Amino acid sequence: MSTASKPVRRLVLVPVFLVLAWLVVGGAFGSYAGKLGEVATNDQAAFLPQSAESTRVVEAQKAFSRQETVPAIIVWTSEEGGKLGPEQQEAATAALASVEGGPGVTGRVSPALLSEDGKALEGVVQLRPDLGDALPDSLADIRSAAEAVPGTAVWLAGPAASQADLSDAFAGIDGLLLGVALVTVLVILLLVYRSVLLPLIIIVGAVFALGVSCAIVYVLADHDIVRVDGQVQGILSILVIGAATDYALLLTARFREELSRKPDRWTAMRAALRESAGPITASAATVALGLLALLLSDLTNNRALGPVGAIGIVCSVLSALTFLPAVLVLLGRAAYWPSAPKKGTEQPASGSAGIWSRIAGLVDRAPRKVWAFTLIGLLAGAAFMPTLNSKGVPLDEIFVNDAPSVAAQETLGRHFPGGSGNPAVVIAGADRAKQVVAAAEDVPGVASVTVVTASGRPGAGEPLVVDGRVRVDATLVDAADSDAAKAAVARLREAVHAVPGAEALVGGYTAQQYDTQRTAEHDRNIIVPVVLVIILVILIGLLRSLLMPLLLVATVALNFLATLGISSLVFEHVFGFSGTDSSVPLYGFVFLVALGVDYNIFLMSRVREESLIHGTRQGVLRGLTTTGGVITSAGVVLAATFAALGVIPLAFLVQIAFIVAFGVLLDTLVVRSLLVPALVRDIGRTAWWPGALSRGREETSPAGTRLP
Repeated sequence: MSTASKPVRRLVLVPVFLVLAWLVVGGAFGSYAGKLGEVATNDQAAFLPQSAESTRVVEAQKAFSRQETVPAIIVWTSEEGGKLGPEQQEAATAALASVEGGPGVTGRVSPALLSEDGKALEGVVQLRPDLGDALPDSLADIRSAAEAVPGTAVWLAGPAASQADLSDAFAGIDGLLLGVALVTVLVILLLVYRSVLLPLIIIVGAVFALGVSCAIVYVLADHDIVRVDGQVQGILSILVIGAATDYALLLTARFREELSRKPDRWTAMRAALRESAGPITASAATVALGLLALLLSDLTNNRALGPVGAIGIVCSVLSALTFLPAVLVLLGRAAYWPSAPKKGTEQPASGSAGIWSRIAGLVDRAPRKVWAFTLIGLLAGAAFMPTLNSKGVPLDEIFVNDAPSVAAQETLGRHFPGGSGNPAVVIAGADRAKQVVAAAEDVPGVASVTVVTASGRPGAGEPLVVDGRVRVDATLVDAADSDAAKAAVARLREAVHAVPGAEALVGGYTAQQYDTQRTAEHDRNIIVPVVLVIILVILIGLLRSLLMPLLLVATVALNFLATLGISSLVFEHVFGFSGTDSSVPLYGFVFLVALGVDYNIFLMSRVREESLIHGTRQGVLRGLTTTGGVITSAGVVLAATFAALGVIPLAFLVQIAFIVAFGVLLDTLVVRSLLVPALVRDIGRTAWWPGALSRGREETSPAGTRLP
């Protein structure tokens, strides 16, 4: 055996070991991508603002009942649309009594109440909050009992029914969402690479990253270190698939390029890793640290997404920089079959050199016109940003399809006060109960006020006193999720807080929505500047410049504002949404700014590499031409994967899907392709101030004119 063959064998052992290690890890943890739902919770009470008044009321309420409950509201209406009689009211009361003590039912059940118009009956059944998968069965039993009332149609509303519909919406999220995302990515990669094997390799690497990240999150959620709901679960899957594919695209494109230059695949991979690892790691750091900034939020689901998303990004970059290079170096040019690169013939992965050469030529000929027109367009879109209503999504818009609980809530609102079944809850000192009730009754927007009694029935017996405090329920005139109801809660708080010595607190569903909205606004004011500073610091370290990072951050921020403005128009006039969840702008900012900087990192790191050799002008043109195809492909892949969130029929995820997908396309096709290159081309080497490149040699055009 020759001595020359020994180093080669040792080289082969490293990628073989990495591939085997990932196969073992993927086999052991791959199933966790489908198990995360086992530790997820869709109980919205688990995600309340931690320091808000409504959260303190949730804790205080526990003392007034033996256990926490979730109400199911049963509504009966006449099948013929007429009024209901005493016989039907008695039958409804008997039906409610029959479910008392049944599976999942806790506490005493109140008699059926007749609406003022006489056309509907209402009953409330309290259910245990820990029913989980058994909740639909309990609701089915309640419906079955309620259907015994002759001549009536039965509707199930309230938090329990909404929770069941949420569970239905997230049912099969693991398989459906992942399947749609992977098929979408596979189709795009097949079109981009015109290769059979390479797309499958990239997909396998992304699935391995998802399996490991889900296993880590599963353990953390199982030990109550993080909370995971269906939304966080869905975003994690999309984020990992999209990010892992983006990093893989950058590395595979550079490896393909180096294969045409270097004598062998080993040297080509070393060169590809040397030039790609920095930008990939820096872009991953911007997204991971941007997500971790969500830990500053006072909303539990925001804080959960921070570490969960960061774990997904770390696993994605590990897969892209270990598994993928190992497979590529073992396969060499065969990985790109049947479009394998030939030595000495450089080709971009997408085969679109001509398109990007023409775009680079346009930027070179008229940089000022290019950046001026694109800037005007982005500013026009950003002008509509203030029209985006982020005060919350009404209950009838939470689901994009016709959810049964939504129709039931609308029926309830037509016959009873809008806040019926979801009262504002006041906890106050027992010795000031009468004064608190009087103050609450005088508040505009409050329909009725009752003190919770020891008998459990309104107005029957003495008030229930626990630790010197009483509970007062205030039914609101308007629907519990409406802006008018939130305004009434604000007035109610002001009124009861003014009662001397009462130490009153106001909570309940509407108060929780109000506090969530205010907390989200507070979070944006803190997290947005923190994310911008994090990204700026990373860019300064990577590009060794101050002006260039400031320019890049400003452009991605403008892209975010333009995306929100256009989204506002689309949501209102195309999708028919009257508003967005209060967390949507923050989620959109973190994803769009962090991911938008990714593409600028990919571009400008190559521009800097070329500028060190050829100067700033040629650096911009060469960087744009060589990276245009791969970065655009990465943007399309990421936009498509986030768009896959739209398969889940929830307004929040549909809105996030559109904002991120549209924003990523706007960034990669306009900001990164036109605005940034044109600005850098126009500013010249000064854009690299105060780095060494800003003091480089002068450049001249072919005609001899001095260029900046």
